[in-house]
Amino acid sequence: MPETDSDLTTMTWEDAGESLLTADCAVLPTGSVEQHSVHLPVSTDTLRADHLTAELVEAADEHGLEFVRLPTLPYGYSEHHMRFPGTVTLSQDTYKSVLVDVGTSLAEHGAERLLFLNTHGGNEEALALAADRLNRDTDLTAHFVHWTDFARDELEEHFGEGWGHAGDHETSFVELYRPDLVKEGRKEPQTTKEMPETRSYDYFDDVTEQGGLGDPMNSDPEFMETVVEHATDRILESLKRDVESGW
Repeated sequence: MPETDSDLTTMTWEDAGESLLTADCAVLPTGSVEQHSVHLPVSTDTLRADHLTAELVEAADEHGLEFVRLPTLPYGYSEHHMRFPGTVTLSQDTYKSVLVDVGTSLAEHGAERLLFLNTHGGNEEALALAADRLNRDTDLTAHFVHWTDFARDELEEHFGEGWGHAGDHETSFVELYRPDLVKEGRKEPQTTKEMPETRSYDYFDDVTEQGGLGDPMNSDPEFMETVVEHATDRILESLKRDVESGW
């Protein structure tokens, strides 16, 4: 995991107490442990959460913000991937409870805001509900950002359709930050079925043979570096506006 000068894990309790009171926001990176086809590691979403929050923290000063970064929560809600070995999932209720407990702990220590920075789509519903609960039940203000929402336009323009799970986009990311974890010889266009229109699939192997979507052969880590820079700025600008507006 990349370290920053703002990581809670490297602080003493005295340092943490001061930082949580003075920081504009604590940041909780949220990932998953789940299959990412035959060429990417099960830690892909957690790697993304680690590195993308590090980018956020490092750029915060340019936007007049100060963060405390919490350890990444590696487990998420991944039940739909459970037919692929290596996937580890929490139930939605357990996951939401963990998020609320983390936020409640920070509120107890006087933190003003908490940002959930998420990199796994399956986590979104529980994260939104946890943020609602914290905003209603504690003095903490909870914000929720799904990172891909701030990069979607550039990703769609560059990769077209179907660049999602373990495909063009995520392969590009792992090649940028951890190329040693990519099995280049196993990269291949993913064999998929069309998604249903009026219901959800039950498990991910209902729609994909290898476990991914899109075509990892289209990966472009240099382009991804630019996307990360742009999305980081967009997130920080949006958060800054919300903070200044009293949200």
